[in-house]
Amino acid sequence: MSDAPQDQPHKIIDESAPATVEESQQDSAAKEFAAKKTIDGKLSMAVKIHSPFKTYYEGDAFSISGENATGPFDILPTHHNFISLLNPCELVVRSPKGDERIRIASGLMHVKADRVIVFLDV
Repeated sequence: MSDAPQDQPHKIIDESAPATVEESQQDSAAKEFAAKKTIDGKLSMAVKIHSPFKTYYEGDAFSISGENATGPFDILPTHHNFISLLNPCELVVRSPKGDERIRIASGLMHVKADRVIVFLDV
């Protein structure tokens, strides 16, 4: 018979677990970054630009530039959720195949979880 109390559960200590909250946050950020989609070592995101009857661009991209009421802006991978009406401008999609330029009259851009969707002619 053992001298250990029977009503006390045994604690198992995971020595690989982060010791502090800061280490835990760094661990989490590193895992999240490692899970991101990369092309040639650069972060990328999914982009789709379409109107009701035509798809202008669909694929991965490193960034997309446009213009709204406050002026020109860029969207990069890991951008926060974002929605905006677009002014007449030239959308520039920077992809592994090079820059794709699409002249638009108006549109709506929605960014969420490394996916950018641009609705034109709505």
